[in-house]
Amino acid sequence: MTKYLLQLADNALILGHRLGEWCGHAPEMELDMALTNIALDLTGQARSLYQRVAELEGLGKDEDDYAYLRDAWEFRNVLLVEQPNGDFAYTIVRQFIFDAYNYYLHRALTQSKDEWLAGFAAKSLKEITYHLRFSSEWMLRLGDGTEVSHAKLQAAIENLWNYTGELTKPNEVEQALTVQGICPNLTQLKTEIEAKMTEVLAAANVTAPVGAWMQSGGKDGSHSEHLGFILAEMQFLQRAYPGLEW
Repeated sequence: MTKYLLQLADNALILGHRLGEWCGHAPEMELDMALTNIALDLTGQARSLYQRVAELEGLGKDEDDYAYLRDAWEFRNVLLVEQPNGDFAYTIVRQFIFDAYNYYLHRALTQSKDEWLAGFAAKSLKEITYHLRFSSEWMLRLGDGTEVSHAKLQAAIENLWNYTGELTKPNEVEQALTVQGICPNLTQLKTEIEAKMTEVLAAANVTAPVGAWMQSGGKDGSHSEHLGFILAEMQFLQRAYPGLEW
């Protein structure tokens, strides 16, 4: 159970950190505030999940231990969320792909047999619904905007699409929890997720690559070099000055 909660928490933490990198750098102030708020939502979700892991493990740890004192191979986030921001279109495509997955996942998790997880999912779904609406609307704006914005959106889709397969490919942890009724069947969710993606891509007048080879491994601790750079920045202060308090 704790391994699954860490997957959810690491997804939220790493993507939240990526979006936080836009603070002060977004194309306009409204977007700067929106991306920062989504980053805060995700970081808050990660904190709740890490606190639950600490409670279940009973080892005297807190949320900071999981965020700042684990090495890259101990993280269980999907590869998609650690990919660099790139340009604004690249960030929006990454966000939309994750949001489509995250929305249907958490909607299903509200029916989990684990009461805490079901309650967490129900609370988080309010924020995640907004995230999906935000990224979907910007997919349409960029796709139906200028020739440049359309081209950048299409290029981002082609570059990021091979990270979509890992989202709905269950690992051993998810398979075991599905049998117990704690985790939804990702194979069944795949249909809904793909339908949403197809709907938005069609409305944005862009297409997904056909037969793309899919990257995987993040859920089991095999990551790209990008995660190492994220952790080097995020964990430096705590690693350099253990136990430091503001």
